[in-house]
Amino acid sequence: MPDLRADGDGITLRVRVRPRAARTALAGWREGALVVRLTAPPVEGRANQALARFLGGLLDVAPSAVTVVRGASGRDKLVHVSGLTVEAARARLAAAEGVP
Repeated sequence: MPDLRADGDGITLRVRVRPRAARTALAGWREGALVVRLTAPPVEGRANQALARFLGGLLDVAPSAVTVVRGASGRDKLVHVSGLTVEAARARLAAAEGVP
């Protein structure tokens, strides 16, 4: 499971992005980071926007609640999600992965 931490009004999590993938999807987790494949290219912030939309849908929050705190121009990112608890995030990620 990814390393999730309570942070102010939400949570932070580490994400490893793989841009220009065949389809947007979760690819599991690695070394405490959630691995996400995105079809968007890593130019002009498009991958970050796609990541916000994808994580927002996955975690059942608005895309505007997802903010890249660190790593905006790299593949390894620290993401803040507002309005979500660690427990709720773990449950939603487990459901997305198909884990009971």
